Amino acid sequence: MEKKSELNGHAMPSSASTARMLENSEQEEPCVEEQQEEQKKKQRGFRERLCAFLSRNLLVILTVSGVLVGVGLGMVVRSMDLTKAQMSHFAFPGEMLLRMLKMIILPLVVCSLVSGAASLDTRSLGKLGGIAVAYFLVTTLIASGIGVALAFIIKPGVGAGALNTNSLGLESVSTHPTARRFTFVPHFHTTIIISVVPIGTETDGMNILGLVLFAMVFGVALRMLGQEGEELIRFFNAFNEATMVLVSWIMWYIPFGIMFLVGSKIVEMEDVVLLVTSLGKYIFASILGHIIHGGIVLPLIYFAFTRKNPYSFLSGLITPFTTAFATCSSSATLPSMIKCVEENNGVDKRISRFILPIGATVNMDGAAIFQCIAAVFIAQLNNTELNAGQIFTILVTATASSVGAAGIPAGGIITIAIILEAIGLPTNDLSLMLAVDWIVDRTTTVVNVEGDALGAGILHHINQLESKKHQQEVAAELEEVRVESVANVQAEEETSPLVMRQTKILEGLPEAIESVL
Repeated sequence: MEKKSELNGHAMPSSASTARMLENSEQEEPCVEEQQEEQKKKQRGFRERLCAFLSRNLLVILTVSGVLVGVGLGMVVRSMDLTKAQMSHFAFPGEMLLRMLKMIILPLVVCSLVSGAASLDTRSLGKLGGIAVAYFLVTTLIASGIGVALAFIIKPGVGAGALNTNSLGLESVSTHPTARRFTFVPHFHTTIIISVVPIGTETDGMNILGLVLFAMVFGVALRMLGQEGEELIRFFNAFNEATMVLVSWIMWYIPFGIMFLVGSKIVEMEDVVLLVTSLGKYIFASILGHIIHGGIVLPLIYFAFTRKNPYSFLSGLITPFTTAFATCSSSATLPSMIKCVEENNGVDKRISRFILPIGATVNMDGAAIFQCIAAVFIAQLNNTELNAGQIFTILVTATASSVGAAGIPAGGIITIAIILEAIGLPTNDLSLMLAVDWIVDRTTTVVNVEGDALGAGILHHINQLESKKHQQEVAAELEEVRVESVANVQAEEETSPLVMRQTKILEGLPEAIESVL
């Protein structure tokens, strides 16, 4: 009787071709199931990766969204013609963010520097400090050179004489009196004496540079105390960790605070379009200088030292960069910068908490760029030709004054007055800088904190190389000791009379055994 087979529910006579068709159909069904299972796995894997990406970068996404929403909110509220009181109420959430960040600066700077300086030995502390100072000095000089070069290429002050008539309705800026002059009326047969008595001036706020110096020296002193200073070092380490916990809490308020901070700045400006168009070349030159230095020069320096991709390093610092853009304060960005450098980029805590507070105080690459451009801009505005000596003075003064520049919004404007005094230019045109400083100061602060972060990465890499080199030297010394000990054992076996006697007895032992047997 002929056997029949079924294919897709239909009876078919059995044959060689039918058998092959049945085998192919049986093979196709599991293949389809496997493909469907693989597609489900891919979809699940994509969803898992997406959820992991969102959870990992949630703070960054919220912060950037806060900036964008703040711009839109500011443009909407701007059309409502708010009173001064209403504007202050609108800016209150942003002001709260600034106050919280300022609140955490003092304990963060002191505790991080004390614990960082105390955790490093004196030799490495001096070496890392020297490398850090050289890095800050060289990068600031390069930034100053870029600023002067762009100012002479773009020539923002040429043809902008109308700005010098104060047509924008800006208030003139007068510098603080730094000296009191006593002039004596001359009499016959009397020597005329004109004496200049310097008067010290005080400014409100913390002396961050003094705190940095004190904390470093205090940390070294605790290190030199040895066992007696261990308890105090542990106290500062615990204080520092508790401060970082507070920083992590504050960082979740940053997106909300930034939204109102950016919106309030847009509302406060009277005529944004007029200022931007009138000072457009100056703004363009400053931002272009920041892009060149922050996007090309600093990454190249990082790559030259580490041979690693600088942009992957910078991708983990989007949150502090956004905070710097919104707050215009290097000091206010310090808490989030320390947290992100350590957690996202794996920089050693001893390095980051030692070098970043110093960099936030003395490393101002972005400020050096716009200060040099502003000095040349004001010279061109007053039709003053700068000679080589004055240009050199601008470079040196901008580099030196950036060390003492305050890491606060509009802190660089004060140092521009120092540069203008050094080259003999009037300081009343600083009102123009103040009018657009809220625009330029944002990219300035981003470049400032970027230089600090890349410097921490370079020092971390150098410290790792030194640690590996030290470990290799220790391993080599241990190997030499082991080889010498083996050689000494062999020499003792060859020369010891007791060993020689035992060897002879053992050599004669088989013969004695054979004779006995």
